Amino acid sequence: MNETYKPFPQTYLDIQKATLENGFTMASDLSACSFLRTMAGTKPGGNFLELGTGTGLSTAWILDGMDQTSNLTSIDFDDSVLSIAQQFLGTDPRLKLELIDGEKWVEGNREARFDFIFADTWHGKYLMLDEVLEMLSIGGLYIVDDMLPQPNWPEGHAEKAEKFIESLEAFPFLTITKLNWSTGIIVATRRY
Repeated sequence: MNETYKPFPQTYLDIQKATLENGFTMASDLSACSFLRTMAGTKPGGNFLELGTGTGLSTAWILDGMDQTSNLTSIDFDDSVLSIAQQFLGTDPRLKLELIDGEKWVEGNREARFDFIFADTWHGKYLMLDEVLEMLSIGGLYIVDDMLPQPNWPEGHAEKAEKFIESLEAFPFLTITKLNWSTGIIVATRRY
């Protein structure tokens, strides 16, 4: 079986070109993006959260999987990459892009609830995990990627990833599946 990702989201190739021109090297893997699109389709009318927009590559795939009654909040602290997402995705009425530090955003939105959380930055993954998981609705999906060793990991990051996985496995209200595929994906659902 060959992996196929087509059709690409309408804006994907333009965002990819702008990402390469920007020099941004932290973009999500194509397989992970395809997975996000498929998982997004399981939450019609859903409230979605992406922590770490980057240039919007994964954002485009999530939007492509969402129905027209869903909404997505996506945050990043780096305007040089978020501006690319704004340029190509900013007219989608389902999307709210926010230029803000992750900790500040989480602290200001503790009462919010989401059906789908893609944690693709430090906050919600290595920092403030408890707070972000409290935002996950019962039956909601929590997804992370880059859990297999990556060439851009700094020294000591492998240990952080192991501790994160141990922490995630300790939450009794989560059911977790670890996929040794793509860049290493973990998907969890909240049971209660």
